[in-house]
Amino acid sequence: MTAADIQATILAVWRIEQPRLITSLSRMLRDVPLAEDLTQEALVAALEHWPADGVPEKPGAWLMAVAKRRALDHLRRARMLVERHGILAHDLAREQDTMPDLDSALDDDIGDELLRLIFTACHPLLSREARAALALRMICGLTTEEIARAFLQAEATIAQRIVRAKRTLSDSGLVYETPRGEELSERLASVLEVVYLIFNEGYTAARGDEWLRPQLCNEALRIGRVLTSIAPSEPEAHGLLALMEFNASRLAARTDAAGEPILLMNQNRAQWDHLQIRRGRLALARARELGGAGGFYALQAAIAACHAEADTSDATDWSRIAAFYGDLAALLDSPVIELNRAVAIGMAEGPQAALAIVDGLADEPALRSYHLLPSVRGDLLHKLSRFAEAHAAFEAAAALAGNARERGFLKRRAAAAARAAQNHGGR
Repeated sequence: MTAADIQATILAVWRIEQPRLITSLSRMLRDVPLAEDLTQEALVAALEHWPADGVPEKPGAWLMAVAKRRALDHLRRARMLVERHGILAHDLAREQDTMPDLDSALDDDIGDELLRLIFTACHPLLSREARAALALRMICGLTTEEIARAFLQAEATIAQRIVRAKRTLSDSGLVYETPRGEELSERLASVLEVVYLIFNEGYTAARGDEWLRPQLCNEALRIGRVLTSIAPSEPEAHGLLALMEFNASRLAARTDAAGEPILLMNQNRAQWDHLQIRRGRLALARARELGGAGGFYALQAAIAACHAEADTSDATDWSRIAAFYGDLAALLDSPVIELNRAVAIGMAEGPQAALAIVDGLADEPALRSYHLLPSVRGDLLHKLSRFAEAHAAFEAAAALAGNARERGFLKRRAAAAARAAQNHGGR
C-alpha cells in the first residue's frame, strides 16, 4: 500500500469513526469541545504511525484507544483524577494497562449518544447558525470549507462561528444530555436542521471522490426516527423523517455500478425502496394530522412524495411540485428554493419560462459559488438548442463543483453540449 493509499484510508476511516470518538469522549469528559480536540489528536497520531506501522486490523478501535489515552493524559495534567474523575480515571487506567479486545472500546449506543451530542451543540446559548455549523463540524467531520458551501457563506464567517461556539460551550459548563420538556422544544428546531444537513451531506456529498455517503444518511434516518419517538407531537419531526425516508428510497438508483451520478429523470424506479416510500407516506400523513402540512420539512416531503407516486418520470406532476415550491418560497425567502422552483416550472411549462427565473437569480450573492445555478442554466439552454451557451454554463458549473463525481458528470455534459454545437454550426 502506497503512502497516498494509506493517507486516503486514514481519512476514510476518520470520516466514519469521528462521531463515535467524539460522542464517547464527550460522555466521559462532559466537555464537547475538549472531546473534539482529543479526537483530532488521535487523527494526528494515525497520520504519524500508520504510514510506518501499517493500517491496524481494527482501525476504529485503534483510534478509540488512542483518544481515550489522550483523555486520561489530560485528566492527569489537569489534576482532576481524584476530585471529579477518580472512578473514570481508574477505569481508563485499567483499560490502558490490560488493553482488552479493542472492539469493547467502541460505543455500541451511538444512536442515542449522537443525538445527545447534537442536542448539546444546539444549546440556546449559541446562535442558530453556530449550532448547525458546530454540529456539522464535529458530527459529520466536515471541513470549514465544506460547511461554508452548505450554508452558501464565506469560509471565514463559518470559522469564526465555530470558534465562538466552542468557546461558549467550554466556558459555560453546559451539561452533555438530552433535554426534556420545554428545554427539548427550545432546541428541537435547531436539532432538526442539523439532522437535515447531515442527511443532505450524505445524499449529495459536497466534497470528496464519492457522490454519496450512505452512512451519514443512515445515521440521520436513525436519529430522525428517535426524534419522532421523543417528540411525537412535533409535526416537523415527522415531516423531516418523511422527507428523509422518501429521498433515501432512491439511494440505490442514484449511481451506476461505477459510482457515477444518475439524475432523477433517468433512474430505474424499480430500484427504489418501496418499504421506505411507505414509511415516508406514513410519516407525512402523521405530520399533516398534527397540523404541519405547511411546515418546511413537510412541504419538501410532499415534493418527494410526488416523485415517489409517479411510476415513470413522464408521469410526474410537475405543476403540483412547482406549487409546493411556491409555498416553500412564501415560507422562506431562499434563492435555492427559487432555483428549484424554476426547475419544476421548466418541466411543467417549458425551458424558456424557467430560464427567465434562473437568469433573474444570476446576481444573487448567495449563489455566486453555487455550482447548481450554472448547471440548471446549462440544462435549460441545452433543451433550447443553445448548445454553445450550454457548454459554457456546464464548464462554469464543473469549475465550481467540489465533488469529484459531480464535477466529472458536469464535464461530460459540457463535452456533449460542445459536440452538439459543432453539429449545429457552432450554435
